[in-house]
Amino acid sequence: MAGVYVADDRRYEAMPYHRVGRSGLKFPAVSLGFWHNFGSNGNFDTMRAMMRTAFDHGITQFDLANNYGPEYGSAETNAGRILAEDFRHYRDELIITSKAGYDMWPGPYGDWGSRKYLIASCDQSLKRLGLDYVDIFYHHRPDPETPIEETIGALGQIVASGKALYAGISNYNREQTEAALRAAADIHLPLIVNQRRYSIFDRGIEEDGVKRFCREQGMGIIAFSPLAQGLLTDRYLHGIPEDSRIARDHRFLRADALTPAMLSRIAALNKLAEERGQTLAEMALAWILRDGDVCSVIIGASRPEQIEENVRFLSNTAFTEEELQRIDAICKDGGQAG
Repeated sequence: MAGVYVADDRRYEAMPYHRVGRSGLKFPAVSLGFWHNFGSNGNFDTMRAMMRTAFDHGITQFDLANNYGPEYGSAETNAGRILAEDFRHYRDELIITSKAGYDMWPGPYGDWGSRKYLIASCDQSLKRLGLDYVDIFYHHRPDPETPIEETIGALGQIVASGKALYAGISNYNREQTEAALRAAADIHLPLIVNQRRYSIFDRGIEEDGVKRFCREQGMGIIAFSPLAQGLLTDRYLHGIPEDSRIARDHRFLRADALTPAMLSRIAALNKLAEERGQTLAEMALAWILRDGDVCSVIIGASRPEQIEENVRFLSNTAFTEEELQRIDAICKDGGQAG
């Protein structure tokens, strides 16, 4: 894509922004995730177009991690190049995040939650992104062996050094979140957000109590995988498309997930979405934000048009009690309630 990028003057007109817990920060209702399609196997011009399209629609948060790719680090490298070429003048309008906690480099110091790994990883991420700081640096997953005080202390050091403005945690359950907040309070660290998987089909944050706990403690929640790896779309109602994730990559979603009961649930939810004047994906995204406990939902995309399609749900985010009960019944009984 040639030419100097100038952001749309109307970019803030339609996007809601939600406060992150009791912090001073606000997230856009929709954030763009870089887990897939921004790595070395992607098309650079498409990546650039997606970042431009997202920002033009008020999506101010770009969610990254050290090992997003494939190859590890390549999503940050590609994002860093586009940030430098297109978004230099918009840096203060953006929330750029990164994470560390999963496998990144060989040996005993490139994984989990030690101070050595987290601080080294943050430094590497900043170099790849070409930034002086990230807005939020997350610990990507709990470490069962490293004391939580060391992990949270490392996040505190990263914030104190100016390499991140805020700290967050990801994939922490209720008990782990409680321990992290205690450790953060001891060092006066602004641990403001927990990033968790959440969808109509995956309600783990309700079941383990962390959704309610974060609300009570003034901690924000940002949700990933809101479409359950594509199950909460109409994509698989009539077979498996050749270009689908199931057909291309079996790491995240397998064909055996499409059981008759699951297909029945998807069809029933799709019918309800049509009654609401939405696609199933739009309804699923709206459902995440229905009660105000989640401050942003992370979407993935492989082309700019998907971003434009996804943000349409923002025009219809309200649910009646009957609709919510139907959704719960569909998930419980295999679709018969539809």
